Amino acid sequence: MPAQQPSSAVADTPVPAGFDPSVWRVAGDPLVAAPRRGVLSGSRVAVKDLFAVAGHAIGAGNPAWLREAPVESAHAAAVHILLRAGADVTGIARTDELAYGLSGLNAHYGMPPNPAAPGRVPGGSSSGPASAVALGQADIGLGTDTAGSVRVPTSYCGLYSLRPTHGLVPDTGRIGLAPSFDTVSWITRTPRLLHRVTEVLLPRRPVQPVERLLLATDLFDLVDPELRLPLHDAAHAWAERLALPLQPRSSTCGAHLEEWAEALGVLQAAEMWQLHGSWLRRHHEAVSPLVADAVAAGEDMPAEYLAWARDTVSRARSVLADLIPPGTALVQPAAPTAAPPPGPAVTGMALRSATVRLICAASVACLPVLTLPGARGPAGPVGLGLVATAGSDQALTAALARRTTDPASPAPR
Repeated sequence: MPAQQPSSAVADTPVPAGFDPSVWRVAGDPLVAAPRRGVLSGSRVAVKDLFAVAGHAIGAGNPAWLREAPVESAHAAAVHILLRAGADVTGIARTDELAYGLSGLNAHYGMPPNPAAPGRVPGGSSSGPASAVALGQADIGLGTDTAGSVRVPTSYCGLYSLRPTHGLVPDTGRIGLAPSFDTVSWITRTPRLLHRVTEVLLPRRPVQPVERLLLATDLFDLVDPELRLPLHDAAHAWAERLALPLQPRSSTCGAHLEEWAEALGVLQAAEMWQLHGSWLRRHHEAVSPLVADAVAAGEDMPAEYLAWARDTVSRARSVLADLIPPGTALVQPAAPTAAPPPGPAVTGMALRSATVRLICAASVACLPVLTLPGARGPAGPVGLGLVATAGSDQALTAALARRTTDPASPAPR
């Protein structure tokens, strides 16, 4: 949280010509050059405005926060690792306000474009990094995912991403939202680059390869009806491409999702208030009503409700451990709809509730999710998510990298 004292922040370097300020808070050519060559040389990183970049303040998607934020003296751990692997930081990219949101709409800074679905939202809260990657202005989007904040923009923009197992990536130098569920995550346009980033950011460990896919047909029933058949077809196409058997199962965890989503919301609200409540009290008028209300909801959470939520999450983890054993990945839609246009439906509770209900399982169980391009309809792309057992992150991206070509990946310089 920013120090409560006169701001030590200095004015950011202006966004260079050709860079959209709705995507970038600050950018350069590059903003921070890699100190040495490495496996990611030639790759450009868009850093979500929650991570420390030395010489700049963290803005967290809110002008009042930025005004009080100190200039960072060191890079966040994930930024440091990527730089040491040879990647350049192109700039600091926009986020939904305080990283709360799934749309990409920011009341203060506008909406980054979605080139995969022009005129429609890019998804959030890792909206800026996703937009930058989709536009070709960055190769790697460094973001965070609490309850879909990387998976939803990946789906809406037709990209690849990994939400890793919770706690595997160091998160020092980063503003949090709900630490029990927050994960440093990354987005790319291409599968092999995704795997290279995964190998750089995650510790090396022996893992069982993914050997089969489980098609969660009850979760496909939760998407818009016109998307069900195209997404089923996409799942079968990916299984064939990955040379993995695909086993349909009519009952996976769909019956539990409403309860799991509610428990996630309770715990997230409580942790949001714990992190940001005191700041919100002093800056309530500087925060959009939607976000202010979401943070304030955690202030007086009844103890019995918190206890129920924790017990529900514990039971969810047991259910999912039985459902997804090592060597198996559960295939589900990454979002219930394609990207909607900006408007009341995007900020309303119906779409948010439907989205969180569909994707909450991995969040409550802290599991890794590989998000892939799925189907494309008239409204734009909708992705698929492969959810696997904890610690099988490299197995997911390795299976993808082995069976795909990556012609658009940057070559080492």
